[in-house]
Amino acid sequence: MLSEAETTQISKYLSLVLRHKPEMIGLALDENGWTDVPTLLHALSRRQITLSLADLRHVVATNNKQRFAFNDDQTRIRANQGHSVEVALGYEEKQPPALLYHGTTVRYVGDILEEGLKKQSRHHVHLSADEATARTVGQRRGKPIVLGVKAAEMAAAGHSFYQSANGVWLTEHVPPAFIEPLPE
Repeated sequence: MLSEAETTQISKYLSLVLRHKPEMIGLALDENGWTDVPTLLHALSRRQITLSLADLRHVVATNNKQRFAFNDDQTRIRANQGHSVEVALGYEEKQPPALLYHGTTVRYVGDILEEGLKKQSRHHVHLSADEATARTVGQRRGKPIVLGVKAAEMAAAGHSFYQSANGVWLTEHVPPAFIEPLPE
């Protein structure tokens, strides 16, 4: 069985190849972001990353952010969201809760309040359903700041929302009028 450190390291590597650089290991994703599990395992082994199917299942099941998903018979795998490569994840539009959250750091707050939240190189802006998750996301790059997003108001104004398989809320852009800094 993989150690916690190995599991984390493999999870990060899978995030890289399944979300951003599949070509780095000679992998191809289909139009919906899926790749065959045996193909992935073989591509990893060519990079001296020996992973059994049981190990891969462990990485997927224990990922705290549930970044990956298998298809029903576990013969295909994909990242749930966060791609910078072109994929159509097939999520259906969904009515969001009244308030969603975005975690960031102090240095970006001014720009966000002026320009809104942009998807940058990703397909969507990522929003959390709870403040604690947003705070954890913001901590990755410094002192976290949590912003509230008036999601129901945005939806009423015609903005589309989707929810990924792991519960992350997705939208194209959050205009500044729908963003409010939350007390620390």
